[in-house]
Amino acid sequence: MSSKSVPVDFRGATVSALENLTLRGAMKTATDMFAVKRAQGVSSIPLEEWRQQASETRCQVLDNLEAMVDEFSANATKAGAVIHRAKDAETARRIILDILKDNRVHKLVKAKSMVSEEIHLNRFLEQHDIKVVETDLGEYIVQIADETPSHILAPAIHKNRRQVGLLFSEKLGVDYSEDPEVLTKIARRQLRNEFLTADAGFSGANFAVSSTGSLAIFTNEGNGRMCTTVPPLHIALLTIEKMLPTLADLALFAKLLPRSATGQFLSSYMTLITGTKKTGEFTGAGHLHIVLLDNGRTDILRGPFRDILKCIRCSACMNVCPVYRTVGGHAYDSTYSGPMGIILTNLLEGMERAHTLLDASTLCGACEDACPVKLPLVSLISALREKRVEMNMGPVIEHFLMKSFGLAAQKPGLYAFAQKMFKKTRPLVNRVGDGLRLDRLPEISEKPMRDRF
Repeated sequence: MSSKSVPVDFRGATVSALENLTLRGAMKTATDMFAVKRAQGVSSIPLEEWRQQASETRCQVLDNLEAMVDEFSANATKAGAVIHRAKDAETARRIILDILKDNRVHKLVKAKSMVSEEIHLNRFLEQHDIKVVETDLGEYIVQIADETPSHILAPAIHKNRRQVGLLFSEKLGVDYSEDPEVLTKIARRQLRNEFLTADAGFSGANFAVSSTGSLAIFTNEGNGRMCTTVPPLHIALLTIEKMLPTLADLALFAKLLPRSATGQFLSSYMTLITGTKKTGEFTGAGHLHIVLLDNGRTDILRGPFRDILKCIRCSACMNVCPVYRTVGGHAYDSTYSGPMGIILTNLLEGMERAHTLLDASTLCGACEDACPVKLPLVSLISALREKRVEMNMGPVIEHFLMKSFGLAAQKPGLYAFAQKMFKKTRPLVNRVGDGLRLDRLPEISEKPMRDRF
């Protein structure tokens, strides 16, 4: 992910993505599979009833977020955890580094955490001589490839098995194989010793239950449990909107999130962590530090785009988005991609950097239909587009053409004259405006409707 000061060149990035046939093949295979699995996963449940219930619960959380965060903090502290509040990314990084330094940590094993990607944690810790090892298979692949995740659920979705085989052969010094089972065993062998020799483990959390102070973590590989129970120290980083009121509420999301994400009835591993390891218990970290990160969420909560904080990061909107399915996540040059990523990136990083991502949507509504918490994604993207116009962002020629069209559309005589002139000058316009794709405009009828009637 680039520096926030560098504007996203989405249109330029899509050109490269569209020319990469390997990428397009990998994206199609993966997202087609997700679509089929999701359809199967939701076919036997009262989906609309569950979606409405989940949406109402998430709205309840946002309406009472400050109180829920306080309640979670108090209950987690009672259970033995140490709570840290971080206003922004820099504060969160410094808190985590201080914890690691105080505990003389030299190696950290990590479960998948998109929030840690948001604050660029790995790079920061490595600059301070702490070895960071990603243990989710997809994250491990992109880490040794020196890349960033291209999907919030499947970080290496943009790679096929041949690319992974070549990567493992080159970076790990193993015999080449493109058999997924063989590649998985290679990664498991490499990571096993890392778990056993790590000084600390790190995780995010899918949800935080305010009434009990518990962290809920969903994984499919078991690495989350290894990171949170084998090392003596566990650090969890999560953003404040991850709250749920009770364990009863968690039960619904435990069934709805995996169905929306991968089509599974349940995630392979659902880990519920409440405080530290107690006397007589054989698993769990002896020390648990929980970092609650704001990083702009409170500002979003107070504004007109607060609904995006209902998002539970299931990736359903990405998997059905015709734009994301074609170009992949790296074209967005952001931690978060797809429809939810368009909105969140503009709100977190500013429209000056990210407004070009607003073009990454057809507004077809497939994302809204798939969202398990009924996010109004189309309305939010449309509102941000309106804000972009108000802020006078975007190409100058685009503003000129739209204003010209608006003026002509208000005056029938001027509109008729513009039609005739455009028809005559069409060949020249196509050549001059090649980069603007004006050649995609429809041909003007020989006899416009006005003249027919």
